[in-house]
Amino acid sequence: MAENGRRQFVKYSFFKVDSLWRRLDKQTKADHKEEFAAIVDETASHIFTRTFSLVGLRGDTDFLLWQSADDLESIQDSATQMWSTGLGSYLTQPYSYLSMTHRSPYVSKHKHGGQEGTSIRLRPGKAEYFIVYPFLKTREWYLLPSEERQRMMNDHFKIGHQYPSVKINTTYSFGLDDQEFVVAFETDNPSDFLDLVMDLRGVEGSLYTLRDTPIFTCIHRSIDDTLDSLGG
Repeated sequence: MAENGRRQFVKYSFFKVDSLWRRLDKQTKADHKEEFAAIVDETASHIFTRTFSLVGLRGDTDFLLWQSADDLESIQDSATQMWSTGLGSYLTQPYSYLSMTHRSPYVSKHKHGGQEGTSIRLRPGKAEYFIVYPFLKTREWYLLPSEERQRMMNDHFKIGHQYPSVKINTTYSFGLDDQEFVVAFETDNPSDFLDLVMDLRGVEGSLYTLRDTPIFTCIHRSIDDTLDSLGG
């Protein structure tokens, strides 16, 4: 996406389909999926929209819709249309996270090729796997001198550089939603991400993590494949 001076809203919407939907006749389910997919495709024509399946990966959610737009109304309008579909009447939204893009205060002099931090526009990649979680730091973190926080973040960056296959997308939720950040990682190698997280447990900055769950591991699929993964 082109760089400009306007930050974006970012929305992570996790959906769960009612088991009653799977008992409908095949034609009704096919019609529902076609109608819902048409809404998602239309939405994707004017705001960033990407779909992911979580079927079989978590018990409490089935698919994710990742969106970004310059205004909240566009995101809300697309949600209204989706809830108004036949499939929408069988969906719940167990998790929902709202955030915005924002330049990181820790990367002004830090270079990490292809990574977020220096841009105020979402810059998604094309990896197969997407791992998302809300994130909060302790209040003590924000009371530390900026030099101390920068030092600990530099250690964090050093470990991140060892895993170039993992791309981070950090967005900010202060005052907009319950979490402070939503952290989303793109990778083709989930094992690299597992090793990265294990290594990060050993850095000093991890002492200031208040919450980093729930964690969602998602598979990037087209909207048609995402809906087909629901069964039926």
